[in-house]
Amino acid sequence: MFKIQSKQKLTDNIYLMDVLSPWVARSAKPGQFVIVIIDEKGERIPLTICDFDREKGTITLVFQIIGKSTQRMAKLEVGDSFKDVVGPLGRESEFVHQNKEILKSKSILFVAGGVGTAPVYPQVKWFKQQGLDVDVVVGAKTKDMIILEKQMKDVCKDLYICTDDGSNGNKGLVTDVIRDLIVNKGKHYDEVVAIGPMIMMKFVCMLTREFNIKTIVSLNTLMVDGTGMCGACRVSIGGKTQFTCVDGPEFDGHLVDFDEAMRRQSMYKTFEIAKDTDKHHCNLTSSVEQSEKASEIVVEKFKRVKVREQDPVQRAQNFEEVSYGYNEKEAMAEASRCIECKKPGCVTQCPVSVKIPQFIGKVKVGDFEAAAHILAEDTALPAVCGRVCPQESQCEGTCILGKKGEAVSIGKLERFVADWARNNKIELSNKVASNGKKIAIVGAGPSGLTCGGDLAKMGYDVTIFEALHEAGGVLVYGIPEFRLPKKEVVQYEVENVKKLGVKIINDVIVGKSITIDELLNEEGFSAVYIGSGAGLPKFMGIPGENLNGVLSANEILTRSNLMKAFEEGYDTPVYNGTKAVIVGGGNVAMDAARTAKRLGAETHIVYRRSEKEMPARVEEVHHAKEEG
Repeated sequence: MFKIQSKQKLTDNIYLMDVLSPWVARSAKPGQFVIVIIDEKGERIPLTICDFDREKGTITLVFQIIGKSTQRMAKLEVGDSFKDVVGPLGRESEFVHQNKEILKSKSILFVAGGVGTAPVYPQVKWFKQQGLDVDVVVGAKTKDMIILEKQMKDVCKDLYICTDDGSNGNKGLVTDVIRDLIVNKGKHYDEVVAIGPMIMMKFVCMLTREFNIKTIVSLNTLMVDGTGMCGACRVSIGGKTQFTCVDGPEFDGHLVDFDEAMRRQSMYKTFEIAKDTDKHHCNLTSSVEQSEKASEIVVEKFKRVKVREQDPVQRAQNFEEVSYGYNEKEAMAEASRCIECKKPGCVTQCPVSVKIPQFIGKVKVGDFEAAAHILAEDTALPAVCGRVCPQESQCEGTCILGKKGEAVSIGKLERFVADWARNNKIELSNKVASNGKKIAIVGAGPSGLTCGGDLAKMGYDVTIFEALHEAGGVLVYGIPEFRLPKKEVVQYEVENVKKLGVKIINDVIVGKSITIDELLNEEGFSAVYIGSGAGLPKFMGIPGENLNGVLSANEILTRSNLMKAFEEGYDTPVYNGTKAVIVGGGNVAMDAARTAKRLGAETHIVYRRSEKEMPARVEEVHHAKEEG
């Protein structure tokens, strides 16, 4: 879908590409950007939309080779495709919504530095299309690094070009040109828009503050996921924390803390993930040994059948799943503890009302396929729920046996049945006749997938729109591999939802790529279900929280889980400190702490209340302590 239509080498290390991306082209505006991903192992790279053609469905991207990912991008040729192009993202330039008569009364100067000429161009072009004139200053190190000169001349009133070495005949910095225009040439500007290297924007803002000229800058290089979810793009604007990819990328330059932004921009340039293949330990042996020991199982009414797990010392050095789960004998033994209550509280406490006694009853007698079909009636994600649902506060929390001893391991049994069905290729997805109505769902996380699966079973034609490049939501970006394997479990259950007839379209930002009104009025959907997730991370509002090394848990988990930063061959970097302190006591805190431990850090958790009051699952706290 994201095929390269044309490619042009602008300088030795700057390239222009026209890329087929209809969803972005249909709604792109000046100032917005996209996230591109080359392939499965590629980094999420933010690039400003340089131009777009709504009829052809193409967007123009300009990029500079500055690292491994852009080096790989430069090797792509016409006919090749990007794995993902997500957008349009960010807020469009504010002047798009301003009154044209007011804009006509203003004198505006655009300042572009190096590859920053690319995001400046569509804004200047927009002014030209409105019949408005603007001036442009372009700066570069040398004449050979000047890009889009002809295109810029065609859309601006006056173009001023300077180079650091004077190779184009005008030696100096953009700030020298701006000062000369104002002081010596008598130019008056009401507003300046500056886009380029961070240091350039900083000094432009220092100069325009001197002349009391409003200045807008673009900070689109500071982001990971591009949706605000991870918090990596946070910046201080007037002393308040904002997010580049949601609140920006354009900000009042006089309010930006450039020094902090530059420190954040450079943070990942100095870190590489330490990998030591000599420390790898095969866990298959211990699994087999534990399985053999489980051949003779003694069932105790008020005590659970113990589940096999990786050794804590071993697992703290890898991202493989901690729990091995039950085998058939263990599952049947644990299921035999269930007394199949006439009024099962476990069912009423289950968010999707799974018929728990019935499926466990089938496990008791070894009819695992029947158990799988019973689960499939009520849940689209049994292997996921069996692993990560908070059973202790839901179904297992009301188990009668739990009042005198240990509740039945409902979650472990659900996981066993789901895994058994997957391993034995049991077909559980049965399509039903269509009722002719279309439903749109925003977000392919647990909520969206569950809703989509249930609606499909009722005959609705369901389409899920997902902002990220993979379906799964928090299941893929938030929960680590050692708790929830992505390929074996999450992707499989997503495919099961698709088999019901649910369509999933990734890389679409509802509200940007397409609006809800368009879905209802133009695309023929009868209703829209919004399951877009929790949104932005929350910070405490304390001094120092924007310093380098202070990360939101979402960021480190997104880099590790969604972008596989811990695996060799993947481009995304991750901050790898030697000591880590995690503030919080929930499941996310446990996930972040255990991830940091696996990345090699000495890890500590601090929480404002007691351990008993920690909202995390008891099992996760136990596992974290076991791992050190």
